Amino acid sequence: MGREMNIKENLQTLKTSVPEGVCLVAVSKTKPEEDILEAYEAGHRVFGENKARELQSKANNLPNDIVWHFIGHLQTNKVKYIASSVDLIHSIDSLKILMEIDRQAKQYKRRIQCLLQFHIAEEETKFGLSMEEAEEILSSTEFMKMENVIISGVMGMATYTDDEGQIRKEFRQLKRYFDHLKQGYFSDNKHFKEISMGMSGDYKIAIEEGATIVRIGSLIFGERNYSK
Repeated sequence: MGREMNIKENLQTLKTSVPEGVCLVAVSKTKPEEDILEAYEAGHRVFGENKARELQSKANNLPNDIVWHFIGHLQTNKVKYIASSVDLIHSIDSLKILMEIDRQAKQYKRRIQCLLQFHIAEEETKFGLSMEEAEEILSSTEFMKMENVIISGVMGMATYTDDEGQIRKEFRQLKRYFDHLKQGYFSDNKHFKEISMGMSGDYKIAIEEGATIVRIGSLIFGERNYSK
């Protein structure tokens, strides 16, 4: 009972600091289905996973009005596991992955929303586009032919640091990338409206800097369980 109250109370507390119009993704990766159900019973519907097989399994077992976001690095050979159930993929970092999502979505007669992931952190991370790479994708003939993906916006992760000024600067950079793409490629596109940035430690700064989606796990479910 205590744990159930915890998740429910954590969500209620959190929602007081997340404005209307900002989507709160409850990051449920590594968490058991019971925890997701507790959040679901508290009224929450949007959950984020970072492993394709785990998302597939949870989507098969849990209520079908849950909105699933994929928030991890996605390999092309794993797209098939989530194509029937995922609503939004946050982590597009190549034309190749976008082409595979388009192909798999077509098989399910679906259109899957996607965010372009940018590398905004100063620390070395493997994933994330530069603006030049993003524009290359958006200008490609392959992209022009796609009918089953919707580019809905951008995503980025700030450096893991206590330096609030640096975090703010990186989030501002992502907002600038969003504005540049909106103006140059999506000015008449109503779907291109999302900026996914901010996690448990920095979501308040992200919201101040224009986030429309925040990804929060430990403030809802407690610390992650890596023992599985």
